[in-house]
Amino acid sequence: MASVVIAYFSGFGHTARFAAAVRDGAASVADTEVHLVAVDTVTVTVTEEQWLLLDSADAVIFGSPTYLGDVAAKFKGFMEQSSRRWKSQTWADKLAAGFVNSGAKSGDKLHALQTLSLFAAQHSMLWVSLGLLPGWNASTASEFDLNRLGVWLGAAAQSNSDEGPEAAHPADLATCEHLGRRVAQQATRRAAVPVPVRG
Repeated sequence: MASVVIAYFSGFGHTARFAAAVRDGAASVADTEVHLVAVDTVTVTVTEEQWLLLDSADAVIFGSPTYLGDVAAKFKGFMEQSSRRWKSQTWADKLAAGFVNSGAKSGDKLHALQTLSLFAAQHSMLWVSLGLLPGWNASTASEFDLNRLGVWLGAAAQSNSDEGPEAAHPADLATCEHLGRRVAQQATRRAAVPVPVRG
């Protein structure tokens, strides 16, 4: 079995909806165990049980809304809480990926994804890209294409600021499912092949 953990913060429920889509995509891959870890408590405290899930995962997918051009402060708090893991390189060589959401079509989501990928790099994790060509970029294309916002580093979603998570765009949900599936496929492939021990 490969283990995939989705660690995310959701301010108003939109990112939680996309996290569920990532989970569904990962869970669609045989021999994959998937866990959601919400880091949206008031104190940004992750339980010891949740830290152990993250420590034992084969892959971790990070998710955050994009606030003022970067990840949310509460997600940043989770990142800072992981510093003990960084110091010991506990997450080294795990797979990592990311997804973000904002109200604007661009919303500087790329910058937020770069924050997540740099965070993963500091932990010596191996980043998995979205693996999709851009959608909705021709006169014959549709806003319902996968990767409609044309992002490569991770899954990017857009939520209208005056609508709730129930109005999540179907293409963005499907793109998040794709990301979860892609990461789980890579994790199960790696789980089948022994990885040399670092050191």
